[in-house]
Amino acid sequence: MTVTHIKSNTENSLSERFEIAFNQIHKCLIDKVKDTKDDRFKNLVETGMKKHSLIRSFYNELGQFAKLRNAIVHEKVDHDFYIAEPHLEIVERIEKIAGYFMKPETALNIATKKVHHFKESDRLEDVLSCIRKTSYSRFPIYNDKGEYLWLLTATYLLNWLTDRLADQVIDLNNARISDIADREQKQLVAFISKTSSIFKAEEIFENIHKEGKKLEAIIITLNGSENEKPLGIFTSYDLIEIDLDD
Repeated sequence: MTVTHIKSNTENSLSERFEIAFNQIHKCLIDKVKDTKDDRFKNLVETGMKKHSLIRSFYNELGQFAKLRNAIVHEKVDHDFYIAEPHLEIVERIEKIAGYFMKPETALNIATKKVHHFKESDRLEDVLSCIRKTSYSRFPIYNDKGEYLWLLTATYLLNWLTDRLADQVIDLNNARISDIADREQKQLVAFISKTSSIFKAEEIFENIHKEGKKLEAIIITLNGSENEKPLGIFTSYDLIEIDLDD
């Protein structure tokens, strides 16, 4: 935390810019962190970082900003007169982070992988080939009309292959995806539009978790309809380590 002690009452001073950006972040925290009655900045950061990757990404800096803001406010003589003035690079940094909070990245932009999808009539061998080439593990499955049916995971496919190999009854040359469909073990997925933010994705995961269920993935389409072409796939792993400042 660095503060330069100078007098300043000019319009858009560094202190004013810092306080504006700080307040913008604080407002976003109040809007996004719902499970607390204490809307103090520090408490919102501590509570929100447990669920929101955006807050986790800037956790240490947000704590330093809170300390600096307190120092600036305590040194404030009048509504537009400051004694403590932050350095320019600090002001530019908090303004940049405020921008992330006010207009967060979309789930599509930060999804770690693109999505490969198949029709139930496609060959099972094509899925295995895709896994070998890409190491992807989740594949939305559609019918010939383009309607979403279910999500095929690499784990489910491996278990199916293992069972068939044990019984020595497997013929990949003729096997189709429809041959391994199990409607009873359908994976839970959700759909969101391409403009949905990471906050929206996190909220969906959190709500499903509260219901005691596991959300396997969020499929991203143009308008959030399950019968639109998938543009991306977002999983809980995408929420673990997001660094928006790379």
